Amino acid sequence: MAQNISKTRLWVARIMSGLVILFMLFDGIFKLIQPEPVITGTLELGYAEHHIALLGILALVSTVLYALPRTAFWGAVLLTGYFGGVIATQIRMDAPLFTHTLFALYLAILAWGGLWLWDERVRKLFSLRQ
Repeated sequence: MAQNISKTRLWVARIMSGLVILFMLFDGIFKLIQPEPVITGTLELGYAEHHIALLGILALVSTVLYALPRTAFWGAVLLTGYFGGVIATQIRMDAPLFTHTLFALYLAILAWGGLWLWDERVRKLFSLRQ
């Protein structure tokens, strides 16, 4: 997968993917621990308290799949779906566009960008040339 790429490209890919992994691990773990700010924030977004753990599990499963090289593509697909839900929620809440609504898009760009830099198959999949 990471064949014949420069060390710089590999490290940029690791940093991009690592930022997504760290953020999502933090998010998922805190949804499982459920401190008061997480409960309050989730309720304000319109979700019931019993949904918090499920959201945390979905975030963690997707993140673990993304972190493992063999399943990174499918993890990115699942994270993209998760991020789509986040964006939809933020739009429904009429949240600020660039700071709240598009934050999940920024994470998706980092996730797919890291994978694109690292995995030849993803570069071929998203190639503009035939």
